[in-house]
This record gives sequence, structure tokens and C-alpha cells, in this order.
Amino acid sequence: MIDSSGNEFKIFSGTKSHDLAEKICSSIGCPLGKLNIEHFSDGEFAVWFDESIRGQYVYLIQSTFANSDNLMELLLMVDAAKRASAYKVIAIVPYFGWARQDRKDKPRVSIGAKLIADMLGIAGIDRLITMDLHADQIQGFFNVPVDHLYASTIFAPYIKSLKLDDLVVASPDVGGSKRVGSYSKYLGVPLVICYKTREKANVIGDMRMIGDVKDNNVILIDDMADTAGTLCVAADLMVKSGAKSVRAIVSHGVMSGDACQRIENSALTEITFTDSIPFDKSRCPKVKILSIAEMFADTIQRVQVHKSISEQYIM
Repeated sequence: MIDSSGNEFKIFSGTKSHDLAEKICSSIGCPLGKLNIEHFSDGEFAVWFDESIRGQYVYLIQSTFANSDNLMELLLMVDAAKRASAYKVIAIVPYFGWARQDRKDKPRVSIGAKLIADMLGIAGIDRLITMDLHADQIQGFFNVPVDHLYASTIFAPYIKSLKLDDLVVASPDVGGSKRVGSYSKYLGVPLVICYKTREKANVIGDMRMIGDVKDNNVILIDDMADTAGTLCVAADLMVKSGAKSVRAIVSHGVMSGDACQRIENSALTEITFTDSIPFDKSRCPKVKILSIAEMFADTIQRVQVHKSISEQYIM
């Protein structure tokens, strides 16, 4: 594919992001590049490109969930691209795993997000394009440009399309207050914040609510649904506090463990997330999925012609 500036570029995909990559290519109007991944019986695998990429901009699309294999796949894709004389290698990681390990919050603990940033840098990426990092400061872990996209570009219009009266937006934890504050300002509605304590990772000890949801339709906003425990506890608390309905929108549907069962048994009317991670909707009837393909396709085209990325942000 040749852009308006005469630069050649190709798009390739890892295993887990193949469907999303095809949607992105369809939106741009270019074919998905040919890439081979050979697996060996011991779990090792090898990556090679089935077409020339010499002197070209190469975009590699791969979310890192499930984490370890897909990250290794991405690293090998980057290495293969550099060794095949690609001009620029741009990693597109819609869901950046290990992002919750962004600081030293206890003695003798690893900072996984920084380690992953270093690994991608050493592998040879020239740019990273990602979406809704768990912690914004992770951008500073990289020594290459990072284009940080926001799912609010898709979610805000969707919330408006619901045409809910007496709308309140809420964060299921204090850490998401900035994100919810942006939605509150853009939509012109009140916000509510939940405060939680954890017994250990993925296990909630106690949750309390700051704000009023009585006789309101609530939309919980978060960056990911992993076990969905926090979202479900928050939804149940809000219904008990008099909310008319509770919905959730999350950028990344990790949906591990018993997440689907929890959501089905919770007070949530609906949970909406993007296709940054593949998900089979038949597993959970309450799930609605919105595609980020057009947003990433637009970003690729902007990068190619050196146009501002922030112009596509709506809030």
C-alpha cells in the first residue's frame, strides 16, 4: 500500500488480533500482509514474513492477552521485521498487558510495564500505538513516540445514543476518577465515585460510594474488566442505593475466570467493551462490543502523513 506521500506501508497481525487487523485493513482499503507463525511441540514458535518489507513502514498489530505467548509473538514479529530491513516498525498494541504493574507499590516487587517497554524497545520498535493504558505514565517508560488513543472517542457517542434520562456516570474505584471526570464534563452529568479496599489481587474487601445515584440511570466507566468483580459489586451497591439501572462500559474486556457468570448474576443491565481483545459474545448475553477498527485505521493514516493524532479526540 502506498500513502498520499508516496511512502509504502504494510500491515501484519499476530494470532490474537487477526480479526481486528482485518477490520482495520478493510477500513483503510489495503490487504492484510502475509505472516507465518510456526509452532513447535515444546511450545516454542518462529515468525517470518511471506513477502518483502524492505524499506517500508511496517505496522504490527497484536494485543498482549493472553499475555506471555502474545507478547513473545509480537517481539519476534518486531525482530523479524528489523532483520528484513523494514524502514520503520510500528507496534500497534490495542491492549497493553502488564499495565497494572506500573510502580513499586510494595517492597521487592517487579515493575512489569517498564520491563515490557524495555523489551519492545530492544526488539526495535520505532513507535507504539496503544489505547487506554491502565496508567498514563507508562508512556514515559518508552524511548520512542507513543500514540495513546482513547476509547472515549467511541464510547461517548454511544452513551449519547442511549438517550438515558437522569444519567449519572460513575467510577468503580478512586483510580478512575480522572477518566470519569472527563465523561462527566463532556456529557454534562453528575459523577459518582466508589472507594474500595482489596484483600488481595482480584479480591475486594469492602466498597463504599461517594455521591447519590437514587432514581438515576448509572453508567460505570473503567479501563478493563478482568474478573469483573469490582464492576459487579459496584453495580449491586448502586441498585441497592436506589439506581434505576446500571450499565458498564470498559475499554478492554479481559473477562478472565468467572467474569461472565458474575456479570450475568449481577445487577448490570449491560456491559459494553471494545474488540481490543477477541471475545465470543455467546459466553455472556449482557455483553455488547464496539469496534475500534476505524479509529486505529484513521490513526495509521495520520501517522503515515505526519498529521496530528489528537485531532480525533473528542474529550
